[in-house]
Amino acid sequence: MSNPEILQVGPYPQWDEEPLNAAFAVHRYFDMADKPAFLAKIGPSIRGIATRGELGANRAMIEACPHLEIISVYGVGYDAVDLVACQEKGIRVTNTPDVLTNDVADLGVAMMLCQSRGMIGAEGWVKDGSWSAKGLYPLKRRVWGRRAGILGLGRIGFEVAKRLKGFDMEISYSDVGVKSYAEGMSFVSDPVELARDVDFLFVTLAASAETRHIVGRDVIAALGPEGMLINISRASNIDEEALLDALESGALGSAALDVFEGEPKLNSRFLALDNVLLQPHHASGTIETRKAMGKLVRDNLEAHFSGAPLLTPVL
Repeated sequence: MSNPEILQVGPYPQWDEEPLNAAFAVHRYFDMADKPAFLAKIGPSIRGIATRGELGANRAMIEACPHLEIISVYGVGYDAVDLVACQEKGIRVTNTPDVLTNDVADLGVAMMLCQSRGMIGAEGWVKDGSWSAKGLYPLKRRVWGRRAGILGLGRIGFEVAKRLKGFDMEISYSDVGVKSYAEGMSFVSDPVELARDVDFLFVTLAASAETRHIVGRDVIAALGPEGMLINISRASNIDEEALLDALESGALGSAALDVFEGEPKLNSRFLALDNVLLQPHHASGTIETRKAMGKLVRDNLEAHFSGAPLLTPVL
């Protein structure tokens, strides 16, 4: 019996490419110059799609594959997959939660520390001779003992909170409701009120149509000129124009961002700012986690085609 045919939307590390190609008949969408023509040709034979969180699978791609059964997402976010189209057509969707949770939380906390203590600028101060020529580096702000807010206390938000407790921080969170596991944390229903009462605001909620620009001008203004915004979720959760305006004017103190609209071609206004830490969407970017993510993508595909229960179903 021939291996199921799948559409691979974007590249994976070599350690994932080899087992994927061994288990399935893989069609590499990302290698094709004329992608619509390619889809029109091979779409009818496709039974599965292997994609990445930021690439997803839109309705046009899904409809070009009339025998599609499953979409396996490499990443925790699946907002770029047209779930409505999948529901209409009975297509299963999986993602890779849990295996990346701790690394994403690690980077979020590291970004807070790095930005608050000015570590990027401090390294430049040493390397360019300013330390010997100008003396001590300008003073920055402490982290320990201050107030942190977490917008979205899911898996990643909870792990961020666990780490922040080690810094004796006062932690508040906002979500759709009170979480039973949020011991020692204060629940604040309104994101604006949450932002007003904290020094650091972590955005860790899942992206959806409902959360688009949930961090808008009102939340950013509430965080204020002494506040820091840290985003390790999705770019769509933040109104980037409002964020840029606030960073440029000083209405917001600083930001640390791992995700951007239109990435990797981010808005050039970010590049002129000295109060924002920019990272290349690599919160899950450790060898250990990426290997676990790739395996889970394949395990979900193999479970589906063997008739076994999906490991991490979304739909």
